[in-house]
Parts: sequence; C-alpha cells; structure tokens
Amino acid sequence: MMLMRGEAAGDTATRAAQKDIFTGAVVIAAIIMFVGTGTSALTSTIDIISGVGGGSDRTLTIALILNIALILFGWRRYNDLSTEIEERKAAEERARSLALRDPLTGFHNRRSLIENGADMLAKAARRDKSVAMLLLDLDHFKNVNDMHGHAVGDALLRAVAAEIAKLMPPNSIASRLGGDEFACCFMFDLANREIVDRVADAVVTRLSQPFDADGIFAHISVSLGIAHSAGDCADVDALMRRADIAMYAAKHQGRNRTAWFDTSMELALQQRNDTENGMRSGIPVGEFVPYFEQQIDLTTGRLGGFEMLARWEHPTRGTIQPDQFIAIAEETGMIADLSISVMRQALLEAKGWDPSLIVSVNISPAQLKDPWLAQKIVKLLVETGYPANRLEIEITETSLFENLALAQSIVGSLKNQGIRLALDDFGTGYSSLAHLRALPFDRIKIDKSFVVSILDNPESAAIVNAITRLGDSLGLSVTAEGIENAAIEERLRQLGCHKGQGWHFGKPMSIGQTRMLLAERNLLPSIRAEAQDATRMDTSPMSLPDEFRKQA
Repeated sequence: MMLMRGEAAGDTATRAAQKDIFTGAVVIAAIIMFVGTGTSALTSTIDIISGVGGGSDRTLTIALILNIALILFGWRRYNDLSTEIEERKAAEERARSLALRDPLTGFHNRRSLIENGADMLAKAARRDKSVAMLLLDLDHFKNVNDMHGHAVGDALLRAVAAEIAKLMPPNSIASRLGGDEFACCFMFDLANREIVDRVADAVVTRLSQPFDADGIFAHISVSLGIAHSAGDCADVDALMRRADIAMYAAKHQGRNRTAWFDTSMELALQQRNDTENGMRSGIPVGEFVPYFEQQIDLTTGRLGGFEMLARWEHPTRGTIQPDQFIAIAEETGMIADLSISVMRQALLEAKGWDPSLIVSVNISPAQLKDPWLAQKIVKLLVETGYPANRLEIEITETSLFENLALAQSIVGSLKNQGIRLALDDFGTGYSSLAHLRALPFDRIKIDKSFVVSILDNPESAAIVNAITRLGDSLGLSVTAEGIENAAIEERLRQLGCHKGQGWHFGKPMSIGQTRMLLAERNLLPSIRAEAQDATRMDTSPMSLPDEFRKQA
C-alpha cells in the first residue's frame, strides 16, 4: 500500500513537471514567433493607422493575434501552476504536521517524540545532563467516555493537554501517545533531581482537580511514571519502557501518584510475565486445583461444608498461593477459565461426599461482569452431576457496587436453580443493607478484618455483634471468617455467631487430605458403604471359620 502511494505521488510529480515544461515551451515559442512576425505585422498596422504604406499582410496580422493569445495563455497557465504549487506546499505541510503531531491536542505524536527525544538525549550528553521521561496515564478516563460520550472525552483530553503544557519546563517535549496516555521529557541536572519531583507532583495535583469539558465537570486522576537517562538507558525507547514500568507501579500502588523507575520493578515485571505465561499453559493441563477450608458449626463443632480455594501446583515451584496469581488472572481475563476449571474438579470430588456437606465458591468481581455467568455455572452442575442445593456462590459487596442491575440478573438466575447465595466480606462495602434488601442472599459472611481483632478492639466486637443480630432478624445464616484461635471462637459464640471458618480448625486441604478427613468422620458414603459391606461379610456365616459357622 505504501509503495502504491509512493508511485501515485511520483506520477503526480511527473505530470506536474511535464505541464511545467509544456507551458514553458509554449511561452518561449510564442515569444520567438512574436519577435519574428510581430514586428512586421505591427509596422503594417501602424502604417494603416497613419495612412502610410499599402496596409498589413493578413497573415502577419493573424500571426500577431495568435502570438498575443499564446502569451496570454502562457501567463494564465503560469499563474495556475503557481497556485497549484502553493496548494501542494500547503498540503505537504499539513501532511507533515499530521505525521508528527497529534491532531486533537497539538502535542507531538510517538514518532515525533522518538525523533526529537533522540536529539534531546544527544544534547544532554554533550552538556553532561540527564533527560527525565514522564509517562502519564489518566485514571478513570474510560468512565468519562462511557458516561458522557467521546465528544466530552476529546474535550477533556484537550483540557488536560493544555494543563500539562503549562506545567512543563521550557524546551520540554510533550507528546500524546494515544488514548489517554501522554509522555513528556525535558533535560535536568542530576544533582537537582527534586526539579523533576516538583514537576511530577504539580501534574498529579492539577489533574486530580475537576475539569470543565464542554460544560461537563469531569473528575479524573493520573498515574505517573518517571525514568531518567543516566546509566545504561541509551535511547528513547529504553527510556519510555522504564517510565512505562514505573507508571504501572504507580497504578498498582493505588493510582493518583508518581513512581520513579528502579531495577526491582523490571524484575517484578519479568516475574509477572513468567507467571502469566505459566498460567496460560497451566490452566488447560489442570495445574490449578481446588483446596478446601472447613466451615464449622460453632455450637456443635459439626462440619457443615467447605469453602473452595484455588492453588497452583506448579511443576517446578511447588504449591503457589492465590495472592500470587488471582490478580493477574483478573487483569488478563483468564479468571473465568481458571475458576471453571477448579470448580469442575471440586464438584466432581464433592458429589461423592455426605449430602449434608456444601461447597462454597467465591466469584471474582471480574466474573460478575459476565452476563452468561449463571448459565455457565448451571451447565457445570449438569456436566458434573453435582446437586444445585449443595452449592453456595459467594459474592463480594464491592463487585455488586460496580453493576447492581447485572448482579441482580445473575443472582436471580442462580437462585431459581436452587443454588445458595452468600454475601462475602460483609461490612466492608458501600451499602450493605441495600444489597441485602435487593438480592436474595442465604448467608452473610463477616469479613475477617473484624473477626481477628474482636478480642482487642471493642468496635470490631460491636460490628460483629450487630451483623449477627441483623442476620438473625432477617433469617440469614451468619459465618465469621478468620477464626485463628479458641479465644476468638469462644467470643464469637458469646456474641451469638454460630458458624465460622479459619485456620483454628485447620489450614486449607488438598483433595486427598480432605478425603482422609471425611473418611475419619464417616462422611464419605462410598467408604461407609464399603465398611458396612465388610462388616456384613465378617459377621455372615460364610465368612466365619468352620468352628464358628454352625454357632452363627
């Protein structure tokens, strides 16, 4: 395509050059003809006017008129060509501007940033200075676009660019890389690094304030990564990459802040990439497996069921805890496949347990954005043959806050199939009572942050007590998470909380360990039936020795 465009441009230039040559030839020929014939024709014409001579030759007169016409034609064509050349120059200038500038903000684009940044790096090296690269990504910009439309989003980007330009030092390069991402670079003295911090802090402070975007007051913030060219950072690409790594570190630290690049960030990014690649290959082959944490009736000590937790049985690194891969799974969109894979294994195992035992599964907020989630879970129940009334789906309050209408639809579909529902991390969300009223939950789970401090913090004890009483009044079962010792268990029992889970009752167990526990408690029907058959065989006459068979 680029080659075709180049050929077309070359053809246009050739045609224009040919026109120039043709026009010049016409004008020169007209002038020569005028010199050769025009003098005689003009003399004859003057003789006629003055009454001297015998009159002009008709051929010469025609030649004179033709010469004048040709000169006029050439002059007009010259003017047309001059206008065409000016228009062509203006078009080339516009094309060059579009190639090097962002049309929305007027900032440099990525290509221009790299070209001008390279010049700045060379200049900084000659002056024994460094170049600071600031990479900015607007937080919550997508919300503005989704709520108010792209016209308001564009107006906001222009306003943000104007503020960034005001805050940058003289001779800096400001660029829009695309979307809501900007990059700026400027020279500074390494001995005066606080200048960079002041500029970065000023940008973060200003962009956290409201913007008037076409009459809409938009609230955003910015995550800003900083890198400088000292050391082994030899080119603009390397500088931008480091600033980009620092920017994502700022996002992970909570957004609306700055972060300087350091080598540990690069190492962490490499580890994250290794984890992501390992997950992509590990999920299909079943490396992610279910573990089970006991849920106990605090009044009787009876086992009521398990909460399913995911673990990664890595072939070389051993068992990996979920805090090292769940966030990556959510960011990359792998959480759905991971969850379904682990649930399938858990349900296939649990359908052989005692019918009194339930399995609780925590649904990620990312999964709750899937309108087909309920259908996927129901399909899984059909494929595994697991009873719907023995499955409990746990949903966190924060995930409900993001899209309550979709959550209501999903929860309603699950409830219609007989699946139980639990509101997880109760008390840490935004509007707990409203959620209890809007959705048909069967259980409330008290967040462990309140439970672990119940002995030392009177406020935590009061919150646990209030939630327990609320559950009783609404007819909802209440489970306390994070029970770490017998004293916490006893305190919860005193407050009226009758169900709980935590490491006090044992750490999460693999399928094999769980099966052993259930066998010890006689909660595996298959083993129980085998034991009963063995007992009948042992006491039947045919199984007794000969000397006892007659007595039997």
